[in-house]
Amino acid sequence: MKDFIRIASGQGFWGDLPNAPVNQAKKGPIDYLVMDYLAEVTMSIMQKQRMRNSDWGYARDFVSVVEQVLPEIKNDGVKVISNAGGVNPMACKDEILKVAKEKGYTDLKVAVVDGDDILGQIDELIKDGHTLNNMDNDRPISEVKDELLSANVYFGCWPIVEALQTGADVIITGRVTDTGLTLAPMIHEFGWESDDLDKMAVGTIAGHIIECGAQVSGGNFTDWHKVEDFTDIGFPIIEAYPNGDFYVTKHEDTGGLISEMTVKEQLLYEIGDPSEYITPDVIADFTSIQVEETDKNKVKITGIKGHPDTPTYKVSASYNDGYKLSATLVYCWPEALKKAVKGAEILKGRAELLGLEFDEFHSEYIGYNGNSEIPVTDEALEKEFDEIQLRVSLSGENKKDLNRFGMEIAPLILTGPSGVTGFAGGRPKASDVVAYWPALLDKTAVKPRVTLFEID
Repeated sequence: MKDFIRIASGQGFWGDLPNAPVNQAKKGPIDYLVMDYLAEVTMSIMQKQRMRNSDWGYARDFVSVVEQVLPEIKNDGVKVISNAGGVNPMACKDEILKVAKEKGYTDLKVAVVDGDDILGQIDELIKDGHTLNNMDNDRPISEVKDELLSANVYFGCWPIVEALQTGADVIITGRVTDTGLTLAPMIHEFGWESDDLDKMAVGTIAGHIIECGAQVSGGNFTDWHKVEDFTDIGFPIIEAYPNGDFYVTKHEDTGGLISEMTVKEQLLYEIGDPSEYITPDVIADFTSIQVEETDKNKVKITGIKGHPDTPTYKVSASYNDGYKLSATLVYCWPEALKKAVKGAEILKGRAELLGLEFDEFHSEYIGYNGNSEIPVTDEALEKEFDEIQLRVSLSGENKKDLNRFGMEIAPLILTGPSGVTGFAGGRPKASDVVAYWPALLDKTAVKPRVTLFEID
């Protein structure tokens, strides 16, 4: 057993700093490089990409990251764990092995964790009595099953642990919990047992702290002015010990800031009941956490408690829920707000004259409110603004009608109030509304798969 391990976060979301994971592997010693690419909407985007091209559906820039850190993987023993596989982890694996072979790293081992994609099993699951009711409104998924774009189970850490036990250098997963990426190497290295609930909670909270990348090392920090260097911001590293203690730190000579307050802000990110942070592996008690700043850019976390996990997995599904369209026009002084309000009235009136169908019509006035829920008062109309941006937004089931409305925007420049100084983006087009469907599924209904691959 190692005295401690260093788990480095290299990506907080799909589209994060491209050089961050490479710097994590090259600027100092680490044992694991973990990268989180997935959010709820990301899965539907990847599913659409895969529908256009069967070789897509994963975070394709992940391949470049692995290519750049191949020397550290083979020479320093760095292991890479990422959910970059999205809805097509096998295709991601193929590209990784192809690049490794081209670069001469023919002994690279890649493990794939999949089985989370249940989109093709929805009918069978419904037939077996799994109604997958929406957690927000209790509607059964059968109501939207024909409009589903994606449906993925949040697996926990254990299939990743199994993948590590195969000796894999790179582990590619589909939908697993963000926290599981970090908990798994702790279990693998320290031999923690699933019924050691406090240790399961330790790894879970460690994962939560670094899952958003540099958000815990000074990025998006309330006291941002205390961060001396954003340019070369250092991403966080967990220094974990077998007894369950761990530190949050970063490489020396990198920018950013890790302090008691940056850690506490991240701890509060995306949690509901702090005493019951529910994951497939454990329920972590955030009220038990003790945070201590022990050195510059080094924070110790102790005292964590955990409770037994639930019998269900969370399912993250998405579906088509109609269409939306937005467009903007900028009106200048004088009477900028009055002109913008009149412009919105004209557009809505013309839509009604044309008999266009839409469910919602919103007008916002950037520079005054920026939110359609804030009314335009008579007092405000008498004020002078240098300029006001009118933003109109529609939603509905009829894509053709929304696109027809989009043809009315540009003509308003010459057929409405004077003073339009800004119109950008061309004629607006309707786009899909992708809605989120959270549900619970009995853990007995689905099983993860772990497969090890090597270069032929």
